[in-house]
This record gives sequence, structure tokens and C-alpha cells, in this order.
Amino acid sequence: MKILLIIPRYNLTNKISYEYAFPIGLGYISSVLKKEGHYVTCLNLNHLNGAVEHLINQALNEKDYDFVCTGHMGIGYEIIGKIIIAARKHNSMPKIIIGGALITSESELMFNSLKPDFGILGEGDITLIELLNCLEKAGDLKKIDGICYRDKEGKLIFTKKRAPIMNLDSIPFPDLEGLGFEEYLKNQNNDAGFQALDYPRPYTILCSRGCPYQCTFCYHSIGIKYRMRSLDNIFKEIEEAIKKYDINALIILDDLFSIDERRLYDFCKRIKKISEKYKIDLKWGCQLSVNNVSEKMLRILKDSGVNVASFGFESFSPIVLKSMKKPITPEQIEKAVKLVFEVGMGLQGSFIFGDTAETKETAKETLDWWKKNCKGQIKLGFIQPYPGSEIWNHCIKKGIIQDKLDFIKNRISHTNWLNMTDKMTNEEILQLKKDILNARRDYYPYVIPSKIKRTFNNRYEVAVKCPFCKEKINYKNCLIENRIRFNIWTPCRKCNMRFFIVNRLSKFESDFYQQLDFLRRNYLYLRDRILKKRL
Repeated sequence: MKILLIIPRYNLTNKISYEYAFPIGLGYISSVLKKEGHYVTCLNLNHLNGAVEHLINQALNEKDYDFVCTGHMGIGYEIIGKIIIAARKHNSMPKIIIGGALITSESELMFNSLKPDFGILGEGDITLIELLNCLEKAGDLKKIDGICYRDKEGKLIFTKKRAPIMNLDSIPFPDLEGLGFEEYLKNQNNDAGFQALDYPRPYTILCSRGCPYQCTFCYHSIGIKYRMRSLDNIFKEIEEAIKKYDINALIILDDLFSIDERRLYDFCKRIKKISEKYKIDLKWGCQLSVNNVSEKMLRILKDSGVNVASFGFESFSPIVLKSMKKPITPEQIEKAVKLVFEVGMGLQGSFIFGDTAETKETAKETLDWWKKNCKGQIKLGFIQPYPGSEIWNHCIKKGIIQDKLDFIKNRISHTNWLNMTDKMTNEEILQLKKDILNARRDYYPYVIPSKIKRTFNNRYEVAVKCPFCKEKINYKNCLIENRIRFNIWTPCRKCNMRFFIVNRLSKFESDFYQQLDFLRRNYLYLRDRILKKRL
């Protein structure tokens, strides 16, 4: 089969953009397709100038493709719709297959609205291969687990749910080269996630799939069995990446990497040996949990190249944590935060308000503790209802979201302050929003640079003084799209504490965020409408 694999744009622009998380899920799809002998061409729209329809027409004109394959998360409705429409218009009439959370989370709604030929539900590595083999041999599609399609009578068919792949080592490494990974690496800017490396070359890797927890606000709460790759398999991929791409940073995407402490410590030992073997200072990061963190763990992580400890805190209220199905306690959160500061690591995490069990009292409990203990290092936000999550289903059932399609198309990519609680009034939610915004203004650390110098294109060298340890730092290769208004979240290279580098206009917007909120929301809505039409 001849397949055009399309990487969707992840930003609302018709210009080249390298500001996105590299899609290793589609890398896995490209890899399994090539392993099975299919002819695969990748069209990465992020690396090209021009409208979507024009770029897809160009690609389809070059070869008579049998299939167009693409996928995205829930926020990707608009671009996936543009891709499908463009492919449909082409006279070669390729069949269209889409996958990812977008189609998996709201399968019937998305299939009826986007109108692909086939939907891949859940993990697609095996499903897609079986689907293509079945189509090539004119077999019975109902025997393929994990797909949706329309039969000859036009009836929408959903086959049996696909069982998760248990042996993750059996899956070939993702084909990132085919997706334009080297071009992506060459165009990365100063990266705040890895000690603000001036010239990062980050490699993204999955060491497991699924999550051992079932948090209500997460898409994975629909229940995906947790499975881990062997360390031998993981380090084989890491070594290949170092040799092939000269990487200096590793992003582990696992929802939770520290659940198995022995495995975590083995990983730390082996990553140190890798750094020594290839004579590189390999920085890396992963998601930890407060329920098993210790001083020993943090010091071992820091020694092996981790400068930022990342946690899922979510709330400091035991009532809300229980409602979220978050198996942690406020005492564990407090211990983790204190240990991170004592060890001298950066701290990454957030408190998200607005759970169904949230009340004025629980919100105040979290916000008061944050003000007293967190030094502005933990972000404050509001729960967002993502399709497929338990909180999404709650919003549908309660009528909080009345038009699912409109919400996915127009609202999901923005911050929504919906009253999803069982006990708070709309007025109390509005007051909570004000309290959160005021706390951001008063407690987030902001720094106006002492010097900013353009080096090339939209890259700058920025000089600042850390508001915590007072170290003077020069950050190079900083991406600043708009000199008039910019906001960079970065760690100090000495003490690892994080702060915002802003100009005076951005600081003004922060100080008066609440008063400007109406104008901002309307501006963003109109801007998105215009940009979506231009895609």
C-alpha cells in the first residue's frame, strides 16, 4: 500500500513552526507501516509554509496514494477537518484513516462530523496493519478489533475493543527521521524544561503506556492498562538516538515514571553510564509521584541529570483529592515540596481548581497553603474537561456542556472557567477565578531583563538577575516572536528556581489580568476564527 502520513499543524499558522511537541505516536505508526513493507511518505505540515489544502494537493499530485493517515488529540479538530476535506477534494480519492485521542474519546461524534473512511480506536500499532491487510485482501472488517467505519448500507460500525499491546518491546522504535526530526532539532530554541539549555536537542521517549491511576480529569481515566518496556529496550533506543541525532536532553512522556523505585534507580545508574560513555551531559526529566518520593530519590535523580522534579499535585484538599481519584495526601504533597527545595531542584506541577467536590473552603485550603509554601513555583489553573475523561462525562450529564461538537471545535483549546462543582454557585466560581488570578499576579516571580539583544531572526540573548539567588544569567537562543510583548518561564541555572522573564507590557497585562480578561477572551476568539479560516 502507498500511504501519505500527514503530521497535522499544532499551531494556528500557515507559516513554518517548530514550537510543538514531536508526535512520537505517529512516529510509531510510520515505523510499523514501513516494517510491514508499505510505502510511506510523511508530510509534516509544521515544517512547511502555505495553506493546508495547497500542501496536501502538492503531495497527492506527486504519487497516487491509497491512503491518507493522520491523527490528533481533542484540541486538533479544526486541522484534522482541513486535512480530510483537502484529501477528499483530490481526484486521486485516497481512503482516509484517522487515529488518536480525537477519534477514540468521542468516536461516534467525531466520525459523523469529520467523515473519515476509517477510525482507529486506541493503540493503532497492530490495528492499522490488520486493517490494511484486510482491505488489501477484501476481508471481513468486523474481525478487526478497534476500528469504526460505515458498512455498505451506511451504518456506522464499531468493532470489539482492541486489547492493549502487552509486550511493548515487540514494537519497533518510532520512525522520527521520516517525520523530519533532524530539521526539528536544528530549529529548537532555549528550552526551559532542561536547565534552560541554550541549544537543546531533545529526544522524546515513551518508557511505558497507560497509567496506573484513574484520575477523573485525565483522558486516560477511560481505563488503559499500564505496561512498561524493559530497560534494555529503552536504552537501546536511547543509544541509537544519541548516535543518530546527537541529543543532549531526554523527555520521558510517561504519565508516571517513578512507580517502580527499583526500576527508577536502575534507570538513573544506566543513564549516568550513558552520559559517561558518550561524554555528554545528558539532561532528562520525568513525572514523579508524591506518594513515594524521598530525599534519596531526589538526590539520585539530580545526580543523574534531572534538575526539575515534576509532580501531579492538583489539590491540597483531601476531599478534592479523593473526588479526583488521586491516591495521594496533602501531607505527602507538603513533604515532597519541602524535599525538592532542600535538595535544590526545580519544581514543576500545578494546582487545578474546580473539581466536582470543590467548595469555597477546599479552594481556600489549597490557595492558602500555596501562598505560604510554594514560592510561586507551582502553577495555578482550573480543571479543563477533556473528551473521554470522567469530568467530561460529568459535564455532559449535568448539561454544563450542551453542545459537545461546538465545545470541541471552538472552546477546548482555551482556558474555560466552567462551574463543574456540585456545591458552588456561579458567583462563587467567579470569585474563585478572581482569587486565582490575583494570586498569580502577587506570587508568581516576574523579572524584567536588564538586556535583550537580537542575534538572528526571532532569536535573542536575554540577560536577567535571578529573583531568588540573585545570580546574573545570560540566556541565549531565546525565541521571542514579538519584542513588544513576551513571556518566558525559565529556571535559574544556579538555584533551579523558576521565574517569568517578561517585558513591561506583559507585566502590565499580568498586573491587570482580571480587568483585561473580557477583552482577552474576545480577542482570542476572533483571532482563532480568522486563523482557522486561513489554515
